[in-house]
Amino acid sequence: MENGAALISRLRAICGAEHVLTHPDALAPYRSDGLAHYRQTPLAAVLPATGEQVREVVRACFMAGVPWVARGSGTGLSGGALPIAEGVLIVLARLRRILAVRLDDARVVVEPGVTNLAISRAVAPTHFYPPDPSSQVVCSIGGNIAENSGGAHCFKYGFTTNYVAGLEVVLSDGTVVELHRDAPGYDLLGTFVGSEGTLGVATKIELRVVPVPETVRTALAFFEDTGAAGEAVTAIVSAGIVPAAIEMMDRLSIRATEQATGAGYRLDAGAALIVELDGPEEECAARFEHVRALCRDAGGRDIRVASSESERALIWKARKAAFAAMGRVAPAYFVQDGVIPRTRLPEVLRRIDELAAEHGLQVANVFHAGDGNLHPLICYDAANPGEPERAEELANLILRACLDQGGSITGEHGVGVDKKSQMPAMFSEQDLDGFHRLRCAFDPHGLANPGKVMPTPRLCGEVPGPYREHPLERAGVAARL
Repeated sequence: MENGAALISRLRAICGAEHVLTHPDALAPYRSDGLAHYRQTPLAAVLPATGEQVREVVRACFMAGVPWVARGSGTGLSGGALPIAEGVLIVLARLRRILAVRLDDARVVVEPGVTNLAISRAVAPTHFYPPDPSSQVVCSIGGNIAENSGGAHCFKYGFTTNYVAGLEVVLSDGTVVELHRDAPGYDLLGTFVGSEGTLGVATKIELRVVPVPETVRTALAFFEDTGAAGEAVTAIVSAGIVPAAIEMMDRLSIRATEQATGAGYRLDAGAALIVELDGPEEECAARFEHVRALCRDAGGRDIRVASSESERALIWKARKAAFAAMGRVAPAYFVQDGVIPRTRLPEVLRRIDELAAEHGLQVANVFHAGDGNLHPLICYDAANPGEPERAEELANLILRACLDQGGSITGEHGVGVDKKSQMPAMFSEQDLDGFHRLRCAFDPHGLANPGKVMPTPRLCGEVPGPYREHPLERAGVAARL
């Protein structure tokens, strides 16, 4: 086993001394991901520039028996990229090349540090990449794959996993494997997407992109409350209409985002509903009129239709700014992303209001209304004694409320450290044991992002040491050292 100083010396030899950070001041920006409620300073942060350097860094950690965490842009909201105190943080921000664009095959090949929005820009104007998290300007595709990220347009188009065609992955001992969507046998690619960095780190990514639709129509409707807006959502979906996006914001989030963006949202509204349709011109026009009628029937009192791309962009600017705008409500927030059956929306929102009142905290609700993916933003001030603890308790109770209605503890943000204590409420011990066995098949040494996802520490039973054949090599997966 190498000691810490020897490992850092080795990392500097691999990536250059200027790309291995050890001073506390240099490490400060890397102590948390987007969920700043949890913070930890790593032994070192290393910024490799190539996939080969990533492999060498992981190999060096393996030989030293030191755990590591992969980090992209750091916009995750579950503490998934929280560093390990005695471990190495592998920052992939320098791996941002677009390696190939093959529009005839509707494919693009990128490195993990490429931002989500950069992919759509690379294939424009004829194609685009549908999964679009609110942080798409800055979030990296590697992180999107780790969390199986969604976004506003995933109601129609699906999540990240639906668009990943192939991956080059570095496993925890430095083994490099290639996983493909069309490979026979077990769907190892599907297993890796959404694994939150616990199975390895992707260094090359092949994605599917889709043609830009013929037309896009966007409406913004205001309602007395979220219950009425929820009725409109149910009516739209029940009518067989599949919007490209259907998003809702409550009163508090409307007021915060309007102050931040000046997008023209009504401050007297209890809820705002964004409905976007895309597809062939004639079909889109007919369905759009139906959507407007359904919104009116549900009590929509002001239905605005974007007449230009700039107006459409302004509508979405407010929605995309919702998380950042919470800084106008409180110095900090705790965000969750529980999922509920769409028809249970009124009950869960009422329960969230009750819990917020009991805890003396404000909660803003922004969510993907079509698939019931809630994003309650629990506002608090860490300077007030007890508020961070109350916020965390409230967040956990909101997730329990989602589970009570037959929902899930996460839709797209992942489990990370934030929600791992809730895993036993959703899964049996046998389920969790199955997850653990799968994790150990990829990472038998327990070095890849340990302490995340699983509710209690579990060991795979092997001690890091000299290279041994990896189980996936024995399984016949393409691999090289």
